[in-house]
Amino acid sequence: MLDRDALQTVAVAYLSRYAASKATLLRLLERRIRRWAEKAQGPRERIAADAAQARLTAAEIVDAMAAAGMVDDASFARSRARSLARTGRSKRRIAGYLIQRGINPAMAKEAVAEDGDDELAAALAFARRRRIGPYRRMDDRNHEARQRELATFARAGFPVAIARAVLNMALDEAEPLVAQLRRD
Repeated sequence: MLDRDALQTVAVAYLSRYAASKATLLRLLERRIRRWAEKAQGPRERIAADAAQARLTAAEIVDAMAAAGMVDDASFARSRARSLARTGRSKRRIAGYLIQRGINPAMAKEAVAEDGDDELAAALAFARRRRIGPYRRMDDRNHEARQRELATFARAGFPVAIARAVLNMALDEAEPLVAQLRRD
């Protein structure tokens, strides 16, 4: 049977390698309990009761780790939001990612607080990675190419105003903003 010590060891081992939200850590422990229950021998009723007790214990462990500061959803959200913005993710996409990871929507919105310059720099990082806008390989500035690039920004979750600003920007204007994003 999975006891408190075994579950706590799994949680500490995970947190020593990865940053996690409370929801992520709880899902990890529940997965471990489910795998244990699938392999356990004996009467199904006893295994189901033991698994239910282990799930309650897992929730207690996660709460205790959060109280001790080992798991902090707010700092996890801020850290992931910064790193995702540096890779060119839009604020909308970052907020969705954080909510998917178990961060409550208000905390996710706070982590990606509205700041137009950050969104512009993230859009430039996205354009650089995709080689569009000021980073396009050849001078393909026809209307159809611009529409395709606008659609690419829209699919990535960037507002139209930000996408147009990036598409109208020259390379020498874009590079300092991307460099600033990397330093943050």
